Amino acid sequence: MKHALRTLMMLGAAALSSAALAVPVDSTVAELPPGQPEHPAARKAGPAIIHAGTLLAVPGQAPMTQASVILENGKVRAVMPGYVDAATAGLPADAQIIDLRDKFVMPGFMDMHLHLTSGGPSRSDPMLRLREPPEYWSLNAYRNGLATLMAGFTTVRDLGSQGDTVFGLRDAIRDGIVAGPKIIAAGEGISPTNGHADAHGLRRDLLEAEIRPGVCDGADECRKAVRSAIKFGADVIKVHVTGGVLDDSDAGTEQQFTDEELKAIVEAGHMMGRKVTTHAHGKSGIDAAVRAGYDSIEHAMWADAESLRLMKQNGTWLVPTVWPITWVGDSPEKIAQGPFRNLRPNSLAKLYKLGDQPKKMVRMAIEMGVPIALGTDNGIAPHGTNAREMLEYVKAGMSPMEALKTGTVNAALAGGVPDRGKLSPGLAADVIALDANPLDGIEAVLSVNFVMRDGIVFKRDGKEVSE
Repeated sequence: MKHALRTLMMLGAAALSSAALAVPVDSTVAELPPGQPEHPAARKAGPAIIHAGTLLAVPGQAPMTQASVILENGKVRAVMPGYVDAATAGLPADAQIIDLRDKFVMPGFMDMHLHLTSGGPSRSDPMLRLREPPEYWSLNAYRNGLATLMAGFTTVRDLGSQGDTVFGLRDAIRDGIVAGPKIIAAGEGISPTNGHADAHGLRRDLLEAEIRPGVCDGADECRKAVRSAIKFGADVIKVHVTGGVLDDSDAGTEQQFTDEELKAIVEAGHMMGRKVTTHAHGKSGIDAAVRAGYDSIEHAMWADAESLRLMKQNGTWLVPTVWPITWVGDSPEKIAQGPFRNLRPNSLAKLYKLGDQPKKMVRMAIEMGVPIALGTDNGIAPHGTNAREMLEYVKAGMSPMEALKTGTVNAALAGGVPDRGKLSPGLAADVIALDANPLDGIEAVLSVNFVMRDGIVFKRDGKEVSE
C-alpha cells in the first residue's frame, strides 16, 4: 500500500512538473476584467492609402504626379496612379486615407553615420561621461533619436556609443516603447591601443579603469573583439583604422591598425554576416582599409585621387560627413569663432589642419563617380540637422536627385538594409512628405511635414504625433 501511494505521489509530481513546463512564458499576464485600466500597447500600423501630389517612389527615377501609395502591415503593398479609394486598392473600407495631395512624397531619409548618445550636454562638458550612468546616456540618445526622426530620417546607423546604451534604445524603438528611427547599431568601436576609440587625456589610473571592450592589438585579439561585439548586440562593425581629430592623442591621423589586423577584423565581421566600416582620416589608413575589403570608408578626409580611384574600383562606399565641417568651421577664422574654439590643444591643432579639406575631397569624389552614401557624424553637429548634408553635396557638384539618392537608395545599399530606401511593393512603409519639391531646390529637404516609419505616423502637419 505504501509503495502504491508513493508511486501515485511521484506520478502526480511528474504531471505537475510537466504542466509547469508547458505553461507559456507570458502566463503571468493578467486577464483584466472589463473597465480595468490596461498596460500601454505599442502602436500598430493599420491599412492606409497615401494620396501624393508628387511621388518620388524610387529616387533616381522620374517622379509621378497624383499617385497613391497602398500600405498594409507596415509595408508598401502597391503604388498606383491617381487617387484611389479603399475598394480599388483592395483594402478594408475603413482604411485610413492620408491626404498629401499638396506635398512632395518620398521614402524616408537614411543617415549612415551618427552618434545618438553624443551631443547636447556632452558637448559643453566632456567629463560628463565620467559622472553619469548609462541610463543618462540612453535618455540623451532617445531625445536625439526623436529629433532625427522628426527631421525625416527613418533609419540611422549609429557608429559609436556609450557602452551598450544604444542597443537598449534600438530595441525599445523596435518594440514600440518609444518613438525613434530604426537603428543599425555598432556599439563600441574597434580600435588599437591609443587609437581613436581608446580613452585619452586622463591620468594613468583613470585610463586603466575605463573599460573599452573594442580596444585590441594583434590579429587574434582583434578577431575576438569583433566576435564579442556581435555577441553583445552589434548590427555593424565600426573600426578606427586611423586616429581622429577630436581624440586627445598626438599620435596623428594616419594608419594605426596593421594590415594583418585590418584583414582579421573584416574577415571576422563578414564571416558573421556583418557589414564592416571604418573611420579613416589619413590616406594611408584609407587605402589600407579599401585593400583589406572594408565595405565603406567614413570621413575619408585626406583621400586623394589615387585613394578615390581605388574606392571606385573596389565598389567601396564613401560616407563623407561634410555638414559638421560647415558647422564647426572650415577656415581658421571660422574655427576660432565656432563651437569648438575651446577644444583641447591636440584636437584643436588637428582641426585647424583639416580646414576645408573634406569639402575639396567630396567635390573630387563626386567628379570621379565614387559611390556615396549620406552620413553626418551628428553628435558633433546637432541632431535633427541631418538633411543639411544633402545641401553640402549639391554645393559640391551633385544634382538634387543625386543628393536625394545618397540618403535613400544609396544608404540602403551601403548599410545592407534592402527593405528600405524606396517605396516599392514588399518594402518598409517609411514615408516622408516635404512642403516643396527638392528637385527644384534642395533646401526643401529641411521642411519635413510628414513622417511615417513602418506604417506608423510620427509627424503630421509639421507636428509630432504621439498616439
